[in-house]
Amino acid sequence: MDRKEEIREFLISRRAKISPEQAGIPRYGELRRVPGLRREEVAQLAGVSTDYYTRLERGSLRGVSDAVLEAVASALQLDDAERAHLMDLARTATTPSRRAPRQPPQQRVRPGVLRLLDGMTGAVALVQNGRSDVLAANLLGRALYAEVFNSAAQPGPDSPGRLPNQARYLFLDPHAADFYPDWRAIAATTVAMLRLEAGRNPHDRALNELVGELTTRSGLFAALWAGHDVRIHTTGTKRFHHPVAGDLSLQYETLALPGDEGQTLFTFTAEPGSASENALTFLASWAASPLETTTTGGPAGGSTVPEMRSHAQPGPPNPRKTEPSHD
Repeated sequence: MDRKEEIREFLISRRAKISPEQAGIPRYGELRRVPGLRREEVAQLAGVSTDYYTRLERGSLRGVSDAVLEAVASALQLDDAERAHLMDLARTATTPSRRAPRQPPQQRVRPGVLRLLDGMTGAVALVQNGRSDVLAANLLGRALYAEVFNSAAQPGPDSPGRLPNQARYLFLDPHAADFYPDWRAIAATTVAMLRLEAGRNPHDRALNELVGELTTRSGLFAALWAGHDVRIHTTGTKRFHHPVAGDLSLQYETLALPGDEGQTLFTFTAEPGSASENALTFLASWAASPLETTTTGGPAGGSTVPEMRSHAQPGPPNPRKTEPSHD
C-alpha cells in the first residue's frame, strides 16, 4: 500500500463528502465542477495556504505538526475514527518506504485470557486481531460462529497456519448473507475496520495479502475499500440467522486487551427475557452436548476452544435473504 497514494485518496474522499453548506461557505449560485469542497476552501478553513494544503493532499505529511493535522481534520469535519486514521497516516509516513512488509508472528492468546473466555458461560466471547482473524472463542462463541469456522472460504487442512477470518467469510462465502441478515452493513463496517488497521500497520504483510485477495475476488470489497471509510467498532447490536438456534439479536461490547497489542475481546449478550435469550440458552445447551463438540488445541493458542464435530441439520435458508454472488 503506497502511503502517499493512501493519504491523497483519503483526503480527497473526505473533502468530497463536505458540502459548502455544511462548511458554512456561501455558494452565490455558481456552478461547481467538483463534489464537496475545493482545495482552497479547505485551506482557508484550516488556516493554511492553498499551496501548503495541496502539498498535504498530494501525500506529503512528513514533518507536519499535530496542530496542522487537527486543523485539517476540523475543516473536513472528521469523526474520531477518521481523525485517528489521519494521524496514523501521518505517523507511518515518516517510516522509511524501503522497509519490507513484515510477516507478524502467530498471535497467541494468553492462558489467563483463555480462562476468562471459558468462565463466560452465558455470553458469546471471542478474541480477534485487527485483521479480523479469530484467535480464540469460548464454547458459545464457537457454536454461534460455527458457520465462520467451518466455511469453505476458510483455510483447510492444507493451510493449518491460517486462522478463521471474518472478512474472508463475509465476502467469499455465498452463505454469509443468510447468516447475517444485515450483511451489507456488516460488510461495510468490516472493510472500514480493515482500512483503519491498514493505517496503523501498513507493513503487516498478512493484512496486505488479505486485502489483495479480497480485492481481486470480491467486487463489493473492492468498491468499499476504494471508499476509504474508516470506523471504530465499540458497541451495538448484531443480528444472526443461525442454522440451529434460528434468529438472534445480540448486543455486543468490545474491549481492547492492553497487555496484548492488537487483540480485542468481543462479547455478545441477549436482552433478558427476550426470544434471543431463549435462543442463546438453547444454543449453549446444544454446544455443551458431548455428541456435538470436542475440545482441541489449535493455532488460536489454547486447548479450550471447541471444534464443532457434527451439527444438527441446518434449517431452510432464510426466505427474506438472497445469497450474494460476491462478484
